[in-house]
Amino acid sequence: MLERKNMKKLIALLLFSGLALTACSSNKTDANSSSSSKEKTEQTATSSSSEKDQKKIEEEQKKLEQLRKDFNDAMTNENAVFPQLSTDVAEDEAEVKITTTEGDITVKLFPKYAPLAVENFLTHAKEGYYNGLLFHRVINNFMIQTGDPKGDGTGGESIWKGKDKSKDSGTGFENEYSPYLYNLRGALAMANSGPNTNGSQFYINQNKADISSKLPTDRFPAKIIEAYKNGGNPTLDGGNYTVFGQVIDGMDVVDKIAEVETDDKDKPKEDVKIEKMEVVKDYNFKK
Repeated sequence: MLERKNMKKLIALLLFSGLALTACSSNKTDANSSSSSKEKTEQTATSSSSEKDQKKIEEEQKKLEQLRKDFNDAMTNENAVFPQLSTDVAEDEAEVKITTTEGDITVKLFPKYAPLAVENFLTHAKEGYYNGLLFHRVINNFMIQTGDPKGDGTGGESIWKGKDKSKDSGTGFENEYSPYLYNLRGALAMANSGPNTNGSQFYINQNKADISSKLPTDRFPAKIIEAYKNGGNPTLDGGNYTVFGQVIDGMDVVDKIAEVETDDKDKPKEDVKIEKMEVVKDYNFKK
């Protein structure tokens, strides 16, 4: 009787062991399958990431090559066009009238050379984003700055923030540089807190001093050196700040704003504001 019970126990044990081994084998196969699938997924992700990285590198190389060509053209071509040197508004340019508490300032914009900055500015202008904003930083014989809803230089955002991460990942859109645009007197440029942090703030160069004699002829085109005789801030050139427009009427208003009394933080003691902006000539970015 004891032997039969033992025999039953042995059979039960063997059956259990067989089931356990089968289960382990099955789990091992599933694990291997899962591992293989995971490896394939990781390989696909890595491959996709590598392709994106390679594409980005190629795009940057193309940009650099084009920049070299443009710089060479700007420096050596006597017929090179510098759009800031003309008050006419070309077919591929936009025009905006900025009404301030001190008078009107009319500017033309250069979407061909700074498409992101111009689209951002025009969209904000059409949506009334700038209406009522202060000139929060004013330094005579340097520049006047505005475009911050907070009014202290810490605010403002681009039209793409929270909407298009490919253009603004959350800290602002990228700098744009062209050897055809400079921080001449009357030039509009994006204010930022570092590379590729452009939001809504911009400044207008106001310096009147002639510092053209200090400019190296191997870095500045002859026509631009001549233009700097009328003033500007060449120390801001080189790509750190995106130049995207030029005052074509109302520099007397810019000077008037620059001359107001300011506090120790360069903020006007009496508010100077943008009342409204009118897009006189728009630009179609979907061309």
